[in-house]
Amino acid sequence: MKRTIDGLVEAGEPLILEAIAALRRYHEAQDGNEPPVQVERLRLIAESVYQAVTDYQLYAFDRKPLTRH
Repeated sequence: MKRTIDGLVEAGEPLILEAIAALRRYHEAQDGNEPPVQVERLRLIAESVYQAVTDYQLYAFDRKPLTRH
């Protein structure tokens, strides 16, 4: 993997796109008056994927290990 901003973005792009899609699904559920349980489920999924993006970026910049205990 390239140790440049472009290389990091390129390597993490699928995960970033997944996070954007998860957030979009969450907002669509809110706007579409989905049941509160479904909206909350989608919120948790979006939050989880965004956390994965953050963890990946920190790992890629050697800020902390990727594993959690």
